Amino acid sequence: MATNNGAGKTRHKVHVKKDDTVQVISGKDKGKVGKVMQVFTDSSKVLVEGVNMQTKHVKPQGEEPGRTDRREAPIYSCKVMVYSDKKKQASRVGHTVTEAGKKVRVLKKTGEIIDK
Repeated sequence: MATNNGAGKTRHKVHVKKDDTVQVISGKDKGKVGKVMQVFTDSSKVLVEGVNMQTKHVKPQGEEPGRTDRREAPIYSCKVMVYSDKKKQASRVGHTVTEAGKKVRVLKKTGEIIDK
């Protein structure tokens, strides 16, 4: 579901949130597990810790020598699934209402509640 916020940018609904543990399901990093550090709703991408590492070469600046930095790059959110640390299994996300009347996210395969 894409929504337009009036400024000309389209924001996409993403199924993961910051600090979720996710597993990559396709691409060069398939099978890796990491924590979501940032979510980009305008491009439907997420930044996952230790996934999609890229090399950035930095030129020397005056007295400071040149160096090589390794950093994460965003990947599409459709390439990740929420991961259960307890069951060691990736799953789709569903929603349910608790007895207290609060709407929470639930893993479909394990039934584990992932919202705090």
